[in-house]
Amino acid sequence: MTLTDVTRELLVRYLGTWVPGALHGGRRATFALASRTPVSVPAAEAALRVFAEFADRLRGRELTMIVAGPGAEAARERLAAVQAELRTPAALTVHTLPGDGTAVLPVALQAARAAGAPLLVALDGTADAATLRAVRSGKPGELLLITEPALGSSPTGTAHTGREGVADSGRPATAATGGPANTAATGGPAGETAGSGRGGAAADGRAGLRDAGFALDAAVELVDGDGRALLVCLGTPSAKSLEAFKNELWAVDEYAGVRLRDPHDPDGGLLDISLTPNPAPLRRELLDHLAARGPRTVTELKHFTMTDTVYRPADTVRALHGLLDSATVTRDPEHGRLGGDVVIARARASGA
Repeated sequence: MTLTDVTRELLVRYLGTWVPGALHGGRRATFALASRTPVSVPAAEAALRVFAEFADRLRGRELTMIVAGPGAEAARERLAAVQAELRTPAALTVHTLPGDGTAVLPVALQAARAAGAPLLVALDGTADAATLRAVRSGKPGELLLITEPALGSSPTGTAHTGREGVADSGRPATAATGGPANTAATGGPAGETAGSGRGGAAADGRAGLRDAGFALDAAVELVDGDGRALLVCLGTPSAKSLEAFKNELWAVDEYAGVRLRDPHDPDGGLLDISLTPNPAPLRRELLDHLAARGPRTVTELKHFTMTDTVYRPADTVRALHGLLDSATVTRDPEHGRLGGDVVIARARASGA
């Protein structure tokens, strides 16, 4: 399996959690797959098949799918055939736009009346100020980026909570579920790019997400057996969405030779995709965070885990139990359930 097989699987899984929430209590929702490189027809078809599974929830609602990029004509033919095969309802509409998908995206979203309703954009290419504003106009608006890590570095840029002393810049992109791109991801006017690199400043696919107004963002690298890597980033205003994204990330089928790498890990260690991941790297990151920021509640540490590591919030408690068992950290109060208000601190005598 290739890296793009894994990113497509991740997109499909996340769409499976996004659609029910997007359609709940709302009258319309929009999904866009945009690229400057040839459109991934398999990814577009897979997304449409996910939407068709929720046809029964479309009564009185509208779900719009936009596919924009070179080769959209081929996607149009295939998607029309899938709609006929599955007999999708009229409430599920598909629009395909050829040419530079990133350039036409803001206009396409406006024409689809995406503002003010749930919106998810999977993007390959340059996200300029107009594109970022268009995505943020969704309520909520979410942006999924798949990029190529800068040569010789990986991002250590922070999410909403931030890491001290880290500066950000742009990073070249690759097709969200297809092949490599040739443009910088989330480039734009000054003040709209963000990111950093392992061991120093470097380009980052999360560039601009925080400065563009996304309250939360997170990133993870997918690495194949030959060392090729893709950086997956999600910008969202919703903690619930970010947690769902992390859950789907660790639930992706265990493709041979593809592993995860935490962009914040200075050692660049690789992790097997598993529902019970190795907690050792998370323990190290939690200790570093406690050293830099001082004592933190379990709730605060869960938030840090969600936004600044590849792990899920649920993994935090398991990692903390290991640190407590080794007396590397202390807790206040000393006994009882490890609830959200329990304060965790580094043990003074631990030497860690």
